[in-house]
Amino acid sequence: MDQRVTDDETVRSSLELLYEIGREVAAELDLRTVLHRVLFLSMKNVGAVSGSIIVLDENKQPMESAFLILGQVYDQTALQLRVTYERGMAGWVARNEQAVLVADTSQDERWLRRPDDAKERTGPKSAVSAPIRAIEKLVGVITLVHPSPGFFTIDHLELVKAIADQAGTAIRHAQLFDKLQAAHRRYQELFEDSIDPILITDTRGYILEANRRARNTIGLNDEDLLSINMNSLHEINNEEVGSDFEKLTSGETVSYESRLHTCQGREIPVEVYVRNIKYAGESNLQWILRDITERKDLDSLREDLLAMVYHDLRSPLSNVVSSLDVLASMPAVKQDEMIGSLLKIALRSTERVFRLTNSLLDINRLEAGQEIGSRQSVAPLALVQYAIESVLPTANNKEQEIIVEVPDDVPEVSADADMIRRVLINLLENAIKFSPSKGKIYVGAQHQAEVVLMWVQDSGPGIFPQDQERIFEKFTRLSNVEGSKGLGLGLAYCRLAVEGHNGRIWVKAEAGKGSRFQFTIPVAE
Repeated sequence: MDQRVTDDETVRSSLELLYEIGREVAAELDLRTVLHRVLFLSMKNVGAVSGSIIVLDENKQPMESAFLILGQVYDQTALQLRVTYERGMAGWVARNEQAVLVADTSQDERWLRRPDDAKERTGPKSAVSAPIRAIEKLVGVITLVHPSPGFFTIDHLELVKAIADQAGTAIRHAQLFDKLQAAHRRYQELFEDSIDPILITDTRGYILEANRRARNTIGLNDEDLLSINMNSLHEINNEEVGSDFEKLTSGETVSYESRLHTCQGREIPVEVYVRNIKYAGESNLQWILRDITERKDLDSLREDLLAMVYHDLRSPLSNVVSSLDVLASMPAVKQDEMIGSLLKIALRSTERVFRLTNSLLDINRLEAGQEIGSRQSVAPLALVQYAIESVLPTANNKEQEIIVEVPDDVPEVSADADMIRRVLINLLENAIKFSPSKGKIYVGAQHQAEVVLMWVQDSGPGIFPQDQERIFEKFTRLSNVEGSKGLGLGLAYCRLAVEGHNGRIWVKAEAGKGSRFQFTIPVAE
């Protein structure tokens, strides 16, 4: 027979094999099925009686395998697979990323000898092995074995290398599919088993899917939920998400508080977390509705308790102040300097407790939405002087200087004088607390259009940018600032009092360069 005809038939047969392997694995995404099909077709067409494919992870360690011996599938334990890989020819091929042809396994140290390789059993064999790559990255090793030494040739080796190239793409696709399926399963498990109601909607707010907790909480099944818009379940905060959810396009999570309406007629206070996600290949919205009933009940209980305590404190405190005033006016006290000094200390301390109690009552009242009623025209300089007089003994103890910056042309403001005095006292007390001994503190006012800008500047450690909004919240203290003690209510009161006057308060500060607290109060008509 013509040698050229034989060569052509060999080439055609090899091409047919590669085509068949490509066709078989192209439509298959299950990794184990891909491995078995590639191995079976390779052994069938090359003439091997056994073979293996070992799939490697990113660290070139075995993670999956397929073994066929005489047409039978064999599963190896993790230990057996590691030994086969580390001590055998597959491991050498992976480490060197080089194909190899072994004519006689009994003469090659790279072959892992087993009891079956003894002469009285199957004896020496021939083998070919090649690295499997996908996008220039090693993903596995294929090895084929024939029971006769010298069976495989260079042509067989080249064919196995070509098969490895075909298998690499198929293995990579199967791995990616497995990862996608695993991620989807994990998401479904987290989605269904979440303790919070979770709903998926389209970009118009219509529900596409809901987890078990959402169905049970709302009281509707999947079929009924699919006809509902999120806006009918709770009041959507359009200011946070945008009227057409346009504020969610960046992928950030937006949160706000609302109330969830259930089919049983209940209203559940919830913290809503909403963000844009890719779901089923499309852009959708994910809603997490966290039940905050216990938190709201606790907040209400705490507010009621605080309000009760504050009201009960005012009456005895008033009696104490009145009694101290009477004592201070007695002739015997006026003549005794030591008693008079002690009385002044007691009066200042009692007045401070009285101011704190009034501030706490104001916090409770302002948070309830009550308006400030008793306003009058008052000069900013008078407010500043009163506040300084209240804190001057403390400043003198630290040898601090308080510098007043209030020009004569600053107009009067419309304010509840007692509340704004307490705002200034709170700011000055903080400035004194955080400024060093012999430091300087500035307090001033300036006319700006329809408002008067007032400020207190200290020479303390400053405030980090991420904390400058947070410090005006209740019960907030900065743990990184030395000397930060108390309940964290002073600045919360300042914010509520200033905003109750239709003003605003903020801080300008740099770490290590002091803090300047500023607020505005409307000019009196």
